[in-house]
Amino acid sequence: MIAESTLTCPKCGFQKKEVMPTDACQWFYECERCQTVLKPKQGDCCVFCSYGDVPCPPIQKGKAC
Repeated sequence: MIAESTLTCPKCGFQKKEVMPTDACQWFYECERCQTVLKPKQGDCCVFCSYGDVPCPPIQKGKAC
């Protein structure tokens, strides 16, 4: 299982590598550069699945969030 994902802000393009929680989904994330609060896209369980280069640990394990 991959524990880190690089999030990309859709508004300003800022990227940051973050450690993902292993036992829960993260629904909100504030961009460090532009302060936009990211929320999951419709159909995604968390911000890592929507804006990260690696899906969250529960999805990697084939489970629902």
